[in-house]
Amino acid sequence: MKTLITLSILLTTAQLSLGLSVATEIIVSVPDQQLALIDRGKLVSKYPISTSKFGLGDANGSYRTPVGVLFVSAKFGDHLPAGAVIKNRVPTGELVNPNAPGRDAIVSRVIWLRGMEQQNRAARDRCIYIHGTPEERLIGRPASFGCIRMRSRDVIALYELAHIGMHVTISQRRIDSFIQQHDDEQSDLFARSD
Repeated sequence: MKTLITLSILLTTAQLSLGLSVATEIIVSVPDQQLALIDRGKLVSKYPISTSKFGLGDANGSYRTPVGVLFVSAKFGDHLPAGAVIKNRVPTGELVNPNAPGRDAIVSRVIWLRGMEQQNRAARDRCIYIHGTPEERLIGRPASFGCIRMRSRDVIALYELAHIGMHVTISQRRIDSFIQQHDDEQSDLFARSD
């Protein structure tokens, strides 16, 4: 228990040192085929991704990407090199180059998701991950078997910022709809002298 509390404090401290709040969340936009890290309505980073080529849903055996609010339940791949193959959440020791012919492995990092809603309750049992893929040429269009695929360098960067318990929203909305618009009119209101 003490170890878990210490780990939680370290993760929160690391996030705060990067200027991120505990409210930071991951947004996956299916129409944009992009993933964004958003902190209190402000865009922190954005990456191209691939969701399922079979569409959206959460039925077992459907190979679809679940939608709704989920959270990061586990992470695997600390300090592995880009392209390291991960099978059953364990590194195999093999390295695969981006776009290696005939290779469709899970590589570099695994961020395991658990659903928080009825519509995505099977996500953890279905092993729905955010993970690296060697098929980087397919990033930017639906190409996965249910998971959210990323380029190795991008999933490594996201992995460093993601923490256990972080919310992940997979949505049919565009990324821009999650970002708060900060217009000059609001700041002018405080600067007025009348």
